[in-house]
Amino acid sequence: MSDTSTGINAAGLDTRVFLFDSTEQMVQALGSNDEALRLIEESFPGVGLHARGNELTITGPSADVLRTERLVAEIRSMAANNAPVSPQVLEQLVSMLKTQSAARPAEVLSVNILSSRGRTIRPKTLNQSTYVDAIDRNTIVFGIGPAGTGKTYLAMAKAVQALQHKEVNRIILTRPAVEAGERLGFLPGTLNDKIDPYLRPLYDALHDMMDPDSIPRLMAAGTIEVAPLAYMRGRTLNDAFIILDEAQNTTPEQMKMFLTRLGFGSKMVVTGDITQVDLPGGTSSGLRVVSDILRDVDDVYFSELDASDVVRHRLVGDIVSAYGAWDETQRAAQPPLGRPAATR
Repeated sequence: MSDTSTGINAAGLDTRVFLFDSTEQMVQALGSNDEALRLIEESFPGVGLHARGNELTITGPSADVLRTERLVAEIRSMAANNAPVSPQVLEQLVSMLKTQSAARPAEVLSVNILSSRGRTIRPKTLNQSTYVDAIDRNTIVFGIGPAGTGKTYLAMAKAVQALQHKEVNRIILTRPAVEAGERLGFLPGTLNDKIDPYLRPLYDALHDMMDPDSIPRLMAAGTIEVAPLAYMRGRTLNDAFIILDEAQNTTPEQMKMFLTRLGFGSKMVVTGDITQVDLPGGTSSGLRVVSDILRDVDDVYFSELDASDVVRHRLVGDIVSAYGAWDETQRAAQPPLGRPAATR
């Protein structure tokens, strides 16, 4: 694979010719119906693309031509690794290139965590890749970000991977049952009946990653445990991969209780969204406080994800950004503490 530049034309546009090793290689990378080319042109409106044989001619402003050329190289690299290049993946590639990150998008988007039931789970953004790497390198990792950024899903994929590789003996998944104040005794039914609604999102993710028929057996054997946070008190959790989800709804005392359950050979991932605190008014979020307390502690890592990492429907990212901007406006409009608002 190589490229040549034909220079700047009279209109001030740069033209470069990207050469694939063969026509077949170009079809493998870009598809046979020109959909990828159309998506690239939509991403860089000033760029024109023309495919012929094993040559792709790129014309447009120099900066956009160079980024388009790099994008095509990344697409080719992913195709060579049999990584699917869907419209969503192409959108992520473009986003990463526009941030001018030093990381190679194809490498980031080709890291496979887990393959199950015909689908592969992998990071889809640079921040997600950094988060997954942090889980590998640290004993305790905090994944903080808005809904849809994959913080819990990727953590669970790493937990299942660790169990399959026999790096741990069990997986423990927990959430604070804040909607019931964690006082579950007044609810009707068995313990499972009481806690199931609060833990259902974790069960759903497990079913995506494992053979559904094996999950009841593993839970009965204690290899997988799903329980409310209150049931962690007084325990020491050895040789386990432990995930605390919805951690923004813990109090500082609950967060300390959870973190001190860590035993030998274990790993913890704590996930949450500090903009979605459901605690009673005036109650501090343990997830907010812990960042100030543990930020400089060795073997503890805080991974920040944002709206650009949302991998649900495109509109979800727009909604997250819009709410973030609205929150900033509301905070700016509030009078400083200790100073009453002006009155007429």
